[in-house]
Amino acid sequence: MTAQEADEITPEQRSLLRRAVGAAAIGNTTEWYDFGVYAYVASYVGHQFFPGPWETVSAFGVFAISFLLRPLGSLFFGPLGDRIGRQRVLAVTILLMSGSTFVLGLLPNFDTIGIFAPILLLLCRMLQGFSTGGEYGGAATYIAEYAPTRKRGFYGSWLEFGTLTGFGLGALVPTLLILGLPAEAMESWGWRVPFLIAGPLGLIGLYLRSKLEDTPAFKDLEHTGNIARSPLKTLFRQHLRPLLLVFGIVILINIANYTILTYMETYLAQTLNVPEGQEQQVLVPLLLAVVLMMLLVTPAGALSDRVGRKPMFLSAAICFVVLPIPAFLLIAQGSMITTLLGLALLGVGHVQLIGPLAATLPAMFPTKVRYGAFSIAYNISTAVFGGTAPLINDSITSTGNTFFPAYYLMGAAVVAMVPILMMKETARTPLSQGDERDSAAAPAS
Repeated sequence: MTAQEADEITPEQRSLLRRAVGAAAIGNTTEWYDFGVYAYVASYVGHQFFPGPWETVSAFGVFAISFLLRPLGSLFFGPLGDRIGRQRVLAVTILLMSGSTFVLGLLPNFDTIGIFAPILLLLCRMLQGFSTGGEYGGAATYIAEYAPTRKRGFYGSWLEFGTLTGFGLGALVPTLLILGLPAEAMESWGWRVPFLIAGPLGLIGLYLRSKLEDTPAFKDLEHTGNIARSPLKTLFRQHLRPLLLVFGIVILINIANYTILTYMETYLAQTLNVPEGQEQQVLVPLLLAVVLMMLLVTPAGALSDRVGRKPMFLSAAICFVVLPIPAFLLIAQGSMITTLLGLALLGVGHVQLIGPLAATLPAMFPTKVRYGAFSIAYNISTAVFGGTAPLINDSITSTGNTFFPAYYLMGAAVVAMVPILMMKETARTPLSQGDERDSAAAPAS
């Protein structure tokens, strides 16, 4: 009996499940720690590597370019995970991901080596993007295949708890440094410290993952000899419709993720005209909003086990149509309290998306192509709409259109409603290797 075949699991299975969830989630923590750090020190990165009038835009440009490597990473690591197993690939991705972030903290700046500085920065970010292309899809697949069917939303939500924890740490560490160090020290060496912390985080994740076996579903696949010899060929021939549905849903997830978590610090600092030395006006509300989402994300995942994934996703899309304008009106008032209230409104929609995410989208594919299918659809959408979100938002809001991020979120929500309405409910879909039907291709329930 696997963990997917029963909702009543033994204490030994529960312990194994918790370790599997923790090992998978720490990779997401490391990934989003990097994103949080980069977002919070983007202006310092701009100063160090792109001296000139377009420092911050150039830094976000590198952020966006690195996302172009994510689809390539998913095309490489995803099918590999479907052939040799989830655990082995996830051990490699966390090592590459954390290592490239660590090296970034050691790079010499433009004043030291000239044009080679931004080139090396770009290479580090590209390696980070390439390895990340195999990280989230694998981690979500890993947790989903371990979790009991009727509690998959709850256990899967811990992956997103790792996301928010990583971003929270990525925001907290630079915040403490900015508030605690003189401006000269922060500019000189302080900005490097958060990147260097990624090294130990990655080693902890590598250790935890090396101690786990592969998922029951994949081991069943190995035992029956049903592993796809050419996962990519099988994927695009037989599962194009669910690939497109995932791509469309992830448009909203990514624009929300990278607008709220990655871009908002820069947006608040610029649009609220926060004076130097008063950064806490921006950083404190953001950190509190992240804490609020951390408190809500696992209840949201558990709720999806009861009411279904589709109603949760649809509710989230409606929230992102209705709430962004009031949220940005509150933020525009300029006080910490109104800024926090505005961010909280955005967070209400966001937790409804990310809470059920890891339990929902992998379930749209059979085991033999699940890692590759979800990784490829997710990362292509992320490359197009996620990595570019901070750059697009910053480029347009800098012209004076300070409500553009709200319109961007609303447009993404309208687009995502189409695939959400077309998707099949997956809350009761068992993730066993014998379930080879294309669950997402069935008529919408």
